[in-house]
Amino acid sequence: MRLVADLHTHSVASGHAYNTIDEMARAARDAGLEMIAITDHGPNIPGGPHRYYFGNLRVVPATIAGVEVLKGVEANIISPAGELDLPDRALKKLEFVLAGFHVGTGYDGGTVEENTRAMIGAMENPYVDAIAHPGNPAFQVDIEEVVRAAKRLGKLLEINNSSLTIVRLDSRDNCFRFAELAAAHGATVVIGSDAHHASRVGVFDAAIELVQRAGLTEDLVLNTSVGRIMDFLRSRGKVRMELERPEV
Repeated sequence: MRLVADLHTHSVASGHAYNTIDEMARAARDAGLEMIAITDHGPNIPGGPHRYYFGNLRVVPATIAGVEVLKGVEANIISPAGELDLPDRALKKLEFVLAGFHVGTGYDGGTVEENTRAMIGAMENPYVDAIAHPGNPAFQVDIEEVVRAAKRLGKLLEINNSSLTIVRLDSRDNCFRFAELAAAHGATVVIGSDAHHASRVGVFDAAIELVQRAGLTEDLVLNTSVGRIMDFLRSRGKVRMELERPEV
């Protein structure tokens, strides 16, 4: 399985990542990718960017070093209802919106039922495209209920490579179950590196091995094709941010 895009990456703006947007895009080029999404953490993350940062992403070129650059966010789920730490007026201007649980950002988890409701509540936001690292065992959910909701709502579930190799290392069983049930229900996943350093952009090996073992075929993995990604974004009414300066 060959992936052409990394749709979960962080720049120095996230507060605990280490490279600029330009450096991340060039790393994507060097990894043979055609597209990258810059999905810096939402403002509730400690050290994260102010919401003005996301509004100003329009100044970032649509293409850097020959790589398509989507401007996005990894928003934090901050309540049991699935509310996020960016308002809808900001989310609707972004090209790719991940939402996920992070301790210390407003919602630190509850029962399986409460976490499931919060995750599905986030997916019900019309501007959310995908759930980031849903297999995080610190926030246990009813996996089948979440997969069914993702299929019904047309939202993506991420298989996060860093959860299998760097952080949240006890995520593997949950991630496999998400992939297995996505295959069973025909729900689409996206594989992300969750790179916080340029050297990790496009590193997907563990996630690819897991989804293949779970029986997920390429047609259920969004980032196996730029055309598939663009069709998905168009179907969700996403519009590319206006280019304010030439390609670099």
